[in-house]
Parts: sequence; structure tokens; C-alpha cells
Amino acid sequence: FAAEGPVFSSGHDLKELSSEDDVKHHSQVFELCAEVMTLIQKLPVPVIAKVNGLATAAGCQLVASCDIAVASEKSQFATPGVNIGLFCSTPGVALGRSLPRKVALEMLFTGEPLSAHEALMHGLVSKVVPEDKLEEETMKISQKICESSKSVLALGKATFYRQITQDLDTAYKITTKVMVDNLTLRDGQEGIEAFVQKRKPVWSH
Repeated sequence: FAAEGPVFSSGHDLKELSSEDDVKHHSQVFELCAEVMTLIQKLPVPVIAKVNGLATAAGCQLVASCDIAVASEKSQFATPGVNIGLFCSTPGVALGRSLPRKVALEMLFTGEPLSAHEALMHGLVSKVVPEDKLEEETMKISQKICESSKSVLALGKATFYRQITQDLDTAYKITTKVMVDNLTLRDGQEGIEAFVQKRKPVWSH
């Protein structure tokens, strides 16, 4: 995900949330937003946010929902809804799963932004680079990911999100089975054979 201009995403259009619209309309807006955020994690490929600017409210939620986020040094992240009387409860779902609780709550309670380096320190983004290196760094990560087997990545991503909400014993039971399943994949065997034979793997995807 990328954007043009000084704002990555400012979230919902507040005109859509006025009292002129009814509860059904408001429900549809937030349900659709939640569906988009959850679909990102259900996609079989990694999703990268390339952030160059301000990401607020649902825009900040979008960054937190992506698998990887690369930000320019000028980027900022905030959930300022509390300041206009609309607490960022749905962004709080993604923030609470990406950031330490006290950091997420300070953002939600104050609406004050995190700098790019603060976002990196607390785990909201993966990497911070100068603005003129943002495209290059994001593409470098993308290209590295594309060197791997698509079927293996899909299995790994789905498993990561499945196990992360479990207790330790359950997480290991899930991932132990998946490691065995991974070995049954054509690309799982190809990768091991290529390693043993000291050659580059040829993925079937």
C-alpha cells in the first residue's frame, strides 16, 4: 500500500459519519473497514505498507494491519479521534496487537502522534529510511520476498496469524503440524533438495 501526497491515509471521511446518515449506514462503513483490515492478514501473500507522510485513525490502523511497514523519516502516526469526540476503537484493535498496551493507550487517549522513529522503536513499523530511499528499500524487501515459494509463504503467513493468539503449548502444537505439512509441499521438498545439492531452488509456486 502506498499513497501520493503528504498524507498516507487520514482514515474515514468524516462527512460519511454525520448525523444525516442513519445507524445502518454507519455500521456498514465500520464493518467494511474491519473486513478490509482482516482480509490483509488472510491474503496468501505478504502485504507491505510504504508510508511517506501522515497516517491517522483508520490510516494508522491500516499500517498496523499490514504484515510489514516501511516508513520515511517524515512519517507520523496518530489516532486523534478522541479529540473530535469519536474514540478510535477499531484502530485500537490493530494498534493493541502491534504496540505495547501503554503506548497504544497513550496514542488512543491523547491523539498525539508518534514520529517514524518512535513507531519503529515500539514495533508499529518495520523500518525507517530517508524519504529518497523509501521506494528502493520497499522494493528491496518485496523482491527478496518474491524469491521464495508462494505456497510456502502462504502457509507460513496463515500459520503465523493463527498461532499468535494462542497460548504457548497450543502455538507449538499448531506449528509443529504445519512444519510437517510444509515438508509435504512440492516446494518444501524442492528447497531441501536444492540446499543439499548446493543449487538454486526452482519453485513451482
